[in-house]
Amino acid sequence: MSDKWTISVVGAGSWGTALAIVLAENNKKVFLWGHNHVNIRRMQESRENKKYLPGIRLPDNLHLTDDLKFCIRQSTIVLMVVPSHGLRDVFNELAVWLNDGSYIISAVKGIENRSLETMTMIMENTLQQRFREKKCEIGVLSGPSFAREVAEKVPTAVTLGFKNIQTAKKLQNIFGNSFFRVYAGNDITGLEISASYKNIIAIAAGVCDGLGYGLNTRAALITRGLTEMTRLGTAMGADVSTFSGLSGLGDLILTCTGNLSRNRTVGLKLGQGKKLEEIVSEMKMVAEGIKTTKSIYEIRKKYEIETPILDEVYKIIYKGKQCSLAVEELLARELKVE
Repeated sequence: MSDKWTISVVGAGSWGTALAIVLAENNKKVFLWGHNHVNIRRMQESRENKKYLPGIRLPDNLHLTDDLKFCIRQSTIVLMVVPSHGLRDVFNELAVWLNDGSYIISAVKGIENRSLETMTMIMENTLQQRFREKKCEIGVLSGPSFAREVAEKVPTAVTLGFKNIQTAKKLQNIFGNSFFRVYAGNDITGLEISASYKNIIAIAAGVCDGLGYGLNTRAALITRGLTEMTRLGTAMGADVSTFSGLSGLGDLILTCTGNLSRNRTVGLKLGQGKKLEEIVSEMKMVAEGIKTTKSIYEIRKKYEIETPILDEVYKIIYKGKQCSLAVEELLARELKVE
């Protein structure tokens, strides 16, 4: 390894590109890997990710590549920023080239449908089953952070979590700078569950907006959505305080209210009467909440907790339930003490 902090960002979508820009701005040696050779070549020539972040110039010290082996072998930090449904395959491919003692960080906000595993679970299990000799530490980067705003250097705060808080403290300085503030944490479960669940609530918020409901409705939905994600997370062993932090309440507010939110956009169009297949076909980027709704719906069956918003979003997406009926039935539930 030629540089103590050489970093590979795996995934050249909007979020991966934005994080690569941050790291390059911090004067680190950074590789941005993408699987599409044509897209990578175009980015090299134009110094711009015209597909996902048009108008944002890529720093000169950001190296673009489609050679996964080349960049992983040089890196001490590997930042995973691929869609959740593709992470297992990509990580299985790159794990063989990981350097012993590497730090692997997931910036993916989703849960795999088939296994119901979070991204860190997938990576930990892969290393344990196939590469026990590689002593790597696995963490999570999460928080309210639209990719375009990060790339434009809009002040942003996120949380970097590792089971060993000292590792998080050590690496937070690698990511942090004058516009990208990084807090350290050690609640991996809480960070991953909140980052995934908030996308489901954002779909619900979009549905309500699409139906023409007002700010009162949105505020109630965000508040009760926070309650649901906290219930599930704490049942799974997470720290309750995580859900009032950046990855919990912070990202929930952003994703439910921001016009750049893909998941809110999905809900908005559903509420306006569009079919899911049509919505997905029109989108350039992945809305993680669609697949995550199914995963978390299955996970919550293991716990004796109520998740009425999740349940209705699941019925809308996977059972074809009318959006207006779903909202009516949410409001018609038995009255309770808060």
